[in-house]
Amino acid sequence: MALQNQNNNSKGIILVTGGSRGIGAATCRRLARDGFDIWLNFHSNTEKALEVKKEIENLGQKCKLLQFDCSNFNESQNILEPLLEESVPYGVVHNAGITRDGIFAMMPQHEWQKVIETSLGGFFNVLQPVIKPMMRARKGRVVIISSVSGQAGQAGQVNYSAAKAGLIGAVKALAKEVAKRNVLVNGVAPGLIDTDMTKDIPLEHVLPLIPLGRQGTADDVAGAVSFLMGEDSKYITGQIINVNGGLYM
Repeated sequence: MALQNQNNNSKGIILVTGGSRGIGAATCRRLARDGFDIWLNFHSNTEKALEVKKEIENLGQKCKLLQFDCSNFNESQNILEPLLEESVPYGVVHNAGITRDGIFAMMPQHEWQKVIETSLGGFFNVLQPVIKPMMRARKGRVVIISSVSGQAGQAGQVNYSAAKAGLIGAVKALAKEVAKRNVLVNGVAPGLIDTDMTKDIPLEHVLPLIPLGRQGTADDVAGAVSFLMGEDSKYITGQIINVNGGLYM
């Protein structure tokens, strides 16, 4: 299996799920500025994915668009396996996630299932084929985007809180499995970040709960991911970095 970068000036390839918008797009841009080529996974928003791809290329890095639903095992395998025959990513950022908020007692089963399948199912579907060649290469970084909802719980988000809490457990367990192969696994848990996902949240009720008194930005989260992908974090694994303005301590 060939270990190759897409770009002679590249530090390596990083696969980012849910990379076309919000935190995912900011992460792709930041990692490209850091010198990485990007495999940008997206599900349906081709226009936004192409915009991010152009930005990455303008930064001098390469970007390969990978359109598949990471909650679907077969779709994920069919796209990733041929690519892994040619290249092994240095890192993976599993950012893909959705919300289907509602009171648990009234929640349809399909809204529970889809949220779990995207976050936790996507973790398995994307990481399982990639982690093996990373272990053989004896290097690599995995960063999982969890949430403050997975740490503190959030009424109206039992499905989302369960999915994001499950990712925290997965980070800690996988970190123990692969550490001896020099693959580091960590998570980032954002709080209230200004993205499309939070645009309907009544800020007047939430901001008083945040010690810093403001929303975070997608770039704030991307900065934490950048740190975990860089040399300054080479003795950090199995950890969750909170990016939440003090909302959860």
